Amino acid sequence: MKKILTLVIAFSLLMGCVCAFADGIGLDALRIQFVPTNTETADAATADFSAYMSNLLGIPVNVTVATSYNGIVEAMESGTVDVGIMPPATYAQAREMGVAEAILSSTLVDYDQETETVIEGSVTGNFKAEVLVRKDSGIEGYEGLAGKTIAYLGASSASGYIYPVAEMKKLGIDVDSCNWVNITSIPSAILAVINGQVDACFTFEGSRAVFAKAVLDDNGNPYDLYEVLSVAKLSDGDIPNDAVAVNPKLSDDAKAAVRDAFLKMASDEAGLAIMSTWGHTGYVPSNESDYDTIAEYIALAAD
Repeated sequence: MKKILTLVIAFSLLMGCVCAFADGIGLDALRIQFVPTNTETADAATADFSAYMSNLLGIPVNVTVATSYNGIVEAMESGTVDVGIMPPATYAQAREMGVAEAILSSTLVDYDQETETVIEGSVTGNFKAEVLVRKDSGIEGYEGLAGKTIAYLGASSASGYIYPVAEMKKLGIDVDSCNWVNITSIPSAILAVINGQVDACFTFEGSRAVFAKAVLDDNGNPYDLYEVLSVAKLSDGDIPNDAVAVNPKLSDDAKAAVRDAFLKMASDEAGLAIMSTWGHTGYVPSNESDYDTIAEYIALAAD
């Protein structure tokens, strides 16, 4: 059962002059990078995000979009990025390399696992991987995927590859019998399922709700994703949410300023609108143990 979290933000973090966040930060500028939920709309959010964070911190903030899961790890390793909004498996990799330190974890809305509709007022710290198929495909469970053509989001994606592949292997399913197609845009992967170009796609729980208006037919009208698609399988394992991670070399004051800025961002309407680009509803202190089990899944999926 998922653990439902209550998001509590200390009142002291939200009071006083916003510019106070910059006191003692010791940086002339800050570089942030994120891995978007929807690569097709991500670029439009960077200017707003940059301006918002610059206003909070009182220094120039440059926001960029990661071109791949591995790309943000490489950027953290090279020191060209100070803060990464990182998917869980990506963070686990960067943490293992010693180039990222989580200061916060994100929260998301939770979904009814029968209807895949949002549970109003819910807040959760984890999610599941999801296998989407056409309703008329006859595919059920991981067993139905043997020998099929599957769209995946990248070998470093927890929900888009690692968890479903690892769990297929646990069941003894020959994943080499599958035809794997790398499609990094989730709406494009969903469309490929609808059009019959692939039999299934790996994505995250709630994708039909999140991308309800993003998958269009030839006339430019949104598909009714609940009508044409079904969930063949939700992962058995829960996946921890994204991490807001910093370069460990940043000073303690800089880390605190960044943390406070993200907490402030989650407390007002403008900030929440920007955060919706990567699907976050808020932030809580990070618990490193939440990311420990990912390493086991990574090893199994790669074996």
